[in-house]
Amino acid sequence: MGTPRTMSSHAELLEMAEKALPGGALGTRLNPEGLRMTVASAEGSRIRDVDGTEWIDYVCGAGALILGHQAPEVVEAVQRQAARTLHQYGSLTDVAIELAATIVDAIPGAERMVFATTGSEATLYAIRMARAFTGKTKVVKFEGAFHGNHDYAGVAVSPTEPSPYPRGLPFTGGAPSEATDTMVITPYNDLDRLRKVVDEHLDELAGIIVEPVQRIISPRPGFLQGLRDLCDETGLILIFDEVVTGFRLAYGGAQERFGVQADLASYGKVIGGGGPMGAVVGRAELVDQSHPGRQGSPGYVYASGTLHGNPLGAAAGLATLAGLREPGFYDRLAGRTETLAAGLREVLARHGREAVVETVGSLWQILHMKRSPRSYADFLNGDAAANSALDTELLRNGVNVIPNLRRFVSSAHSDEDFELTFAALDRSCRALERQR
Repeated sequence: MGTPRTMSSHAELLEMAEKALPGGALGTRLNPEGLRMTVASAEGSRIRDVDGTEWIDYVCGAGALILGHQAPEVVEAVQRQAARTLHQYGSLTDVAIELAATIVDAIPGAERMVFATTGSEATLYAIRMARAFTGKTKVVKFEGAFHGNHDYAGVAVSPTEPSPYPRGLPFTGGAPSEATDTMVITPYNDLDRLRKVVDEHLDELAGIIVEPVQRIISPRPGFLQGLRDLCDETGLILIFDEVVTGFRLAYGGAQERFGVQADLASYGKVIGGGGPMGAVVGRAELVDQSHPGRQGSPGYVYASGTLHGNPLGAAAGLATLAGLREPGFYDRLAGRTETLAAGLREVLARHGREAVVETVGSLWQILHMKRSPRSYADFLNGDAAANSALDTELLRNGVNVIPNLRRFVSSAHSDEDFELTFAALDRSCRALERQR
């Protein structure tokens, strides 16, 4: 057995990564040569690699770290929990029970919940519950929405041309057509087309799954209520994917912010405070299909995993949610995001770039298009190459973003961070101008 290595340099770690990981990367993120990260530490709004290079971080753990990196109250809660129990399987822990009760209390209309380990797992369980309850197989999904890494979710996620509605193409190899054909695809924010799709497939449909804010696209006035009304009329199950929006847009998530209640909602990210945590929350008659006493009976829905309700994730989640209950937290965070966006718009205008800075709560993104996007088609008509080029320059100038993907403001981001970000954007625009 080899001896564990310590104090490896950035170059040495990248060499090890190349040998051990596909592309030397985690998941889908592979930064350009010279911009690859080997993060060794993080604090507040900053991350640092092993050689001391620092970035202002707007990835924020894909939005999970709403209080910033290493929030003292979260770190202390995890340390206390680690001294008590790291992991239990099949046994209730006090922190898991407290987190479950806190989540159910926070979400409008919620009656019951089951844990998952990730947001992807949570959307899978929610779809499974809708299918079991209705006895039907197909689910409506909106083009361009991301609901996780399972085969049912991986349809029409990022097509390079409009989807052949109501069919969608898988975005991953290995996805069987038998799975992808159960997803019915239609454009986001278009109630008229949705109604036609539902009318045509009603006998086969179990429900509708939607990101209340699709990536960075806001719902048009009346759209989410239209989904609720349609499901009430037809008996379909309305599933909100709140993995990103849950506890991010408001304490009660998108359901609170937009005043529309779903039958089921999936959660992840913020509820774990950076730890492994997901959940499905909703009406008792739907969630109780996973009651362990129903095993072996028709309609029982399996929802169990080794890390469900993990004590460390539960402790981090409880500490995070406590911070979010501070009066005025969400108004301050949204206001801070608008301050950032205003400064970014000023820099972009100064350089004559045709771009919008889109914000929803504490989500933001720079998009090279003429107006705010209303559906995935607007992304196809926008300049994705310009987005990627600018985002890559931001990385080069010390601002951590994932090219062509929304980003987040945390409560740890400071005025100094914003000023440095404006300066980085200015340098990035100048660099791109020199390349013309």
